[in-house]
Amino acid sequence: MTPVPYNTLSSYLKERLGHKTVKICIDGGFTCPNRDGSLSTGGCRFCSERGSGEFAAVAERGITEAVQARLASPLGGRRAERYIAYFQNFSGTYAPVDTLRRRYDAALCDPRIIGLAVATRPDCVTEEIVDLLATYARRLYVSVELGLQTASDEVATRMNIACPRAAFTRTVHLLAERGIDVVAHIMVGLPGEDRAEALATMDFVNRHPVKGIKIHSLYVAQGTALAEDCRSGNYIPLSFADYTETVACLLAHARPDLVIHRITGDPSKDTLIAPAWCTDKRRVLDAITQKMKKNGWYQGCFYTET
Repeated sequence: MTPVPYNTLSSYLKERLGHKTVKICIDGGFTCPNRDGSLSTGGCRFCSERGSGEFAAVAERGITEAVQARLASPLGGRRAERYIAYFQNFSGTYAPVDTLRRRYDAALCDPRIIGLAVATRPDCVTEEIVDLLATYARRLYVSVELGLQTASDEVATRMNIACPRAAFTRTVHLLAERGIDVVAHIMVGLPGEDRAEALATMDFVNRHPVKGIKIHSLYVAQGTALAEDCRSGNYIPLSFADYTETVACLLAHARPDLVIHRITGDPSKDTLIAPAWCTDKRRVLDAITQKMKKNGWYQGCFYTET
């Protein structure tokens, strides 16, 4: 396989943990303050009823039982030596600490699981929760994925994200000070954002002590507010060319040490409305790599310290 011009998660995990390691995606039964009425009941305009993890194990089956079932399966053909329990859906820190501990412990049910990853909102992480995560970090690899999406508070408000970037800054430092890997989650294709604004988001991430970044294509799923925008013509998804060119440019501006966790979305074909190209993950990945190589770009080639 031809090497890609950016730092991959698989290489980072193998170097850090000493094994080929993959994530087991888990639905931990969490909700979100942007859905339960604490902030809003509508949720982010792009968020579906399942949250971000369309392929996560269903919580009602029992977290331990779901993890064991995944371990017994070929994991989509990706065999691994070790695993990371990944709480992907909604806000994986949005519960009392005792509840979090029970759910995390339920997922850590096999000695082959050597890591814990949690996706959440920046405003759903308290010092007490960081203390809890730090106890796991003493014996496991721990990472927290923070949903920034955009560095523009104006765009975030428009998308009903209801979380200012100041919350991201506070939480990144809180976690990084305890030695916990922080992964910034951003979206490309948000309504009202052009490539320059996407680059501004990358610059914002670069200036924080984050370990990795996840770049996600904005797709339109059934049952979302964004679906209504799309049907009415108020939102037009990015084209394949625009998306792949923008991501290639973002990677060229990314801090050279960042671990690139993802560079596209992974929608369910059953619920996807648009764009259709999102379902061809290999095509997207190959196009981004080819655009970078054609231009002589590599991760961080345009990065400058500020």
